[in-house]
Amino acid sequence: LPYTYPMVVRELWRYPVKSMGGHRIAAVDIDERGVHADRLWAVRDLKIGAVTTARRLPVLMQCSARFATEPPPQAGPGHAIEVIVTFPDGEEMSSADRAVDAKLSQLVGRQVELFPLPPKSDKRGYRGPLLGQADIRRQFDIPDDEPLPDFTMFPVSKLAQLAVFATPVGTFADAYPLHLLTTGSLDAMRAITPSADFDVRRFRPSVVIEGADEFSWCGGTLTGSVTLEPSVPTIRCSMPARQQGDLPANADIVRTVKHHSDRCLGVYANVTRGGRLAEGDDLQLTPPTPPGTAARVGDRLRRGAINAGMKVLPRRRAL
Repeated sequence: LPYTYPMVVRELWRYPVKSMGGHRIAAVDIDERGVHADRLWAVRDLKIGAVTTARRLPVLMQCSARFATEPPPQAGPGHAIEVIVTFPDGEEMSSADRAVDAKLSQLVGRQVELFPLPPKSDKRGYRGPLLGQADIRRQFDIPDDEPLPDFTMFPVSKLAQLAVFATPVGTFADAYPLHLLTTGSLDAMRAITPSADFDVRRFRPSVVIEGADEFSWCGGTLTGSVTLEPSVPTIRCSMPARQQGDLPANADIVRTVKHHSDRCLGVYANVTRGGRLAEGDDLQLTPPTPPGTAARVGDRLRRGAINAGMKVLPRRRAL
């Protein structure tokens, strides 16, 4: 029988608007989209005709958002409910007030709009621009003389999806439904750089779990009132180092993760069985089965193909 390890859910977070500050919740329904009603809204750049993020417009992280009422069960793609945005100057504006677009545009310095999560059938609403190497370097704050992030940990199908769409169809999450982060990882980073504030809010997790070494979970399962499949490590961009809410900018945050954790902190996960998850709930980790020879050979071929594809990305800046 497979052996398991006990884990405990310490925090749950929901982000009503992509790239804006969210809020902690004591309990929430989890489904194939992740946290219920997570990222029902995003900011859309009218010039490029696509959803944008704080990787391109960092000032968005100085805003926060909350729902006007608790999201009903039907909230989701094509059913976004009213959200209240709090701007850096303290002003609050509802998504029902179309003046919110002008306020956002003034804040970021370009024409944007608050954009509701489209129905899954509206594929155009999820499409994004083709990114070049310069875009990736800018979003991850990588100098020209350093290599690009290692994306070979991602399945080819996921990278192909994200080459066409700004986010997976049906969600405004970057790549996977859930982002898991452990208390042990944050403690390890704090021990390396005690002067840096490794506040959990900088990393925008969905679920904070008491434990450590989440990278070794990938390919295994977490089981409790829900079943989660940790899939790939979360590659950190420049966002955690930016000013957000009452957290000041701090370059040491990303610098520490880059040099001591190969740019990764936390893991992305899929949901294979939904349910109600609450802070304090137990989860059981079943570690992954070590791959056989054929799987290892296939993985080397896959990684080689991804690296080759990264090299032929256009070098110009697209955005």
